[in-house]
Amino acid sequence: MGWMSDETGLEKCAANHVALTPLSHLRRAARVFAGRTAVIYGAHRVSYAEYYARCSRLASALAARGVAPGDVVATLIPNLPAQAEAHFGVPACGAVLNTINTRLDVDTVSYIFDHGEARVVLVDTQFLDLAEAALARMDGTPPLLIEVADPAAGYPATGRHPEYEEFLASGDAGFDWIMPRDEWESLSLNYTSGTTGRPKGVVCHHRGAYLMTMGTVVSWQMVLRPVYLTIVPLFHCNGWNHTWMMPMLGGTIVCCRDITAGAIYDAIADEGVTHFGGAPIVLNMIVNATEADRRSFDHVVEVFTAGAPPAPATLSKIEALGFNVTQVYGLTETYGHVTECLWRGEDWDALDKPARAAVKARQGVAFPMMEDITVLDGEMQQVTRDGATQGEIMIRGNSVMKGYYKNPEATRESFAGGYFHSGDLAVQHDDGYMQIADRAKDIIISGGENISSVEVEGVLMEHDDVLLAAVVAKPDEKWGEVPCAFVELKPGVAGDAAALIAFSRQTLAGFKAPKQIVFQELPKTSTGKIQKFELRKLAKTL
Repeated sequence: MGWMSDETGLEKCAANHVALTPLSHLRRAARVFAGRTAVIYGAHRVSYAEYYARCSRLASALAARGVAPGDVVATLIPNLPAQAEAHFGVPACGAVLNTINTRLDVDTVSYIFDHGEARVVLVDTQFLDLAEAALARMDGTPPLLIEVADPAAGYPATGRHPEYEEFLASGDAGFDWIMPRDEWESLSLNYTSGTTGRPKGVVCHHRGAYLMTMGTVVSWQMVLRPVYLTIVPLFHCNGWNHTWMMPMLGGTIVCCRDITAGAIYDAIADEGVTHFGGAPIVLNMIVNATEADRRSFDHVVEVFTAGAPPAPATLSKIEALGFNVTQVYGLTETYGHVTECLWRGEDWDALDKPARAAVKARQGVAFPMMEDITVLDGEMQQVTRDGATQGEIMIRGNSVMKGYYKNPEATRESFAGGYFHSGDLAVQHDDGYMQIADRAKDIIISGGENISSVEVEGVLMEHDDVLLAAVVAKPDEKWGEVPCAFVELKPGVAGDAAALIAFSRQTLAGFKAPKQIVFQELPKTSTGKIQKFELRKLAKTL
């Protein structure tokens, strides 16, 4: 289909076929926007020509240390210039970028080092102890650590490892980037939050990331020279691919190490920030900022928000402050956001504030680079679009992962029936807009972080006093959701909630530990299965 009767001499060649890759954006920007500011972080301000040179030096230095195409280079860095540079410098030497969540515990970081087989890890000084402890627990060959110091933030170099700026200086600014010959080549390796045990390694390709950058520009209705504030951690789906996107538009990235209301308002007022993404907790932070933290500005700031849907009241309040919020939805497996609550113009303009906020909280429709995203039932059939019938969000398109690293069985399962199975339960309205109704597998989304209830339950069950434990999401004004544990104690034991929370924190990252513990007999079915839906109802009343 679609082939002409005679295509002699119409083959692909170097002139008419180039592998799609977001690396092309920065190579072009180094010429087109050479003198324009590319990255800002305090006193650190570099042009696109300088940004490209720094990324080239990083690629060169990595190659000189033996990093070969296909090798993995990991990072443990907040939203700093070095993290942005890694997004280009690592793949520019043919390697695969593995950005690791800085909030994870030692055991999980060690597992990721081992499973991903990182050759080099760029580590911010703040997280150097975490990285060193993780290395000590590894079974495989430990990677080389490169320390990324940040003296202005109170994190000077320790001297225990090669320092990042010196490492860059050893590289060649004229290094010839190793561009992918096939756009299906791996670009990044991102680990899920481990919602069913150990985190899974999501492998993404150059084509998907390139198309994600294009689709975001269309959906966000972006124009040239935006100013983007890095609130979404660059270890979350590579910051939703925004770092790869900005050079295409000659945009400026404003790095932000510590996310506070004051820092956000300052960046908007002083640097002219026009766009940022963030979890609902960020919106709450802005709405509830003190007068001392607030700054005036004279332009509308466009915001993508994802995670647990923000409260309608929050959406109403933040609009009045000069922010236009668009709800988006996606997963690590889809490079980040792949659906948007696309505003329906006059149809919704006339709605009152509560109604506007309610429709804005929907997860919406597919981004333009996606082929199809809809809600299907257990038989892979379209659910009735009545806003009540539940099914699973199913996704098909080029911005879907290659698969799970070293896990073909999980990959096949996730792609059954020709769609990626999101695991998220939703309803679909008569206009096609999707709205999440529940979280499959009891995922808790707290401040934009996914938390496995199974993992938390497993830790609580290790305590000598605990007979049974069930963890569910409890609504929280600040974080959206927090883990709430219902614990059935062994006979004759008196419950100590504070002690049990402290016990869980010995193993779990702080954000995963339960914020409240309720001691009671757990509701069960006749077969002994804990009825979590009853506990969710109870958690909403606490």
